[in-house]
Amino acid sequence: MSDDNILAAIAASANLQPADQVLEIGPGLGSLTRHLAHQAGYIVAIELDDRFIPILEAQLAGFDNVEVIHGDILKVEPTKYLGKGYKVVANVPYYITGAILRHLLTSTSKPTHITMTVQKEVAKRLTALPGRMSVLSVTAQYYGMITNVLTIKAGSFWPKPEVDSVVINLALWGELPLEPIEEEALFRVVKVGFNQKRKQLQKNLRAIIDSRDRVQSVLQIAEIDGTRRAETLSLKEWISLYTAIKEL
Repeated sequence: MSDDNILAAIAASANLQPADQVLEIGPGLGSLTRHLAHQAGYIVAIELDDRFIPILEAQLAGFDNVEVIHGDILKVEPTKYLGKGYKVVANVPYYITGAILRHLLTSTSKPTHITMTVQKEVAKRLTALPGRMSVLSVTAQYYGMITNVLTIKAGSFWPKPEVDSVVINLALWGELPLEPIEEEALFRVVKVGFNQKRKQLQKNLRAIIDSRDRVQSVLQIAEIDGTRRAETLSLKEWISLYTAIKEL
């Protein structure tokens, strides 16, 4: 993307302060990085494509608050470079959006905010309400509040994608409903529920609960109608369901 006005708007949507530490994922040629560098105190820009590294280093040579790292964000623990309370800005290929979000949200030290450019359809999935929920929306909403802050037309990119994009901001909650050790178990239940999304929840739960009677007991404790489908459950209901399974 080369439209400077849009880049400035993306940087502004991250709401950066002079004391902020920022992890930028996929800086490319550094066009957005320059805007971020004028607003934040320290930026670590991680780029996977080694062809961009010398260009980045040359473009950002005048900024002593930017460190360029050649690496794969999915294999990097952010705390290797940043302290607690960092923010994330990401403009990455759409096909790894979900993987990057999962990596950041389950890391040892999570960011406080994630500002990311995603496909419009992905933005809809992230902000979905019960009735249209998915594993992605349940996961993201467990960790924070998501808002759409900017729509970017497909023509603003080169090469031009087939769909528009949306810049989303995910503000992570200060406290989470469950202890970190329980999160993996919660999302295992969620994935089972969505395993065959057109099936009733009570049928999908048989994959982890050994009898129909026990399934009905769990659903009764959680106060959930077992004939519902996974996409209709709220985050609160998923937590209730997990808790009932754990205590059965």
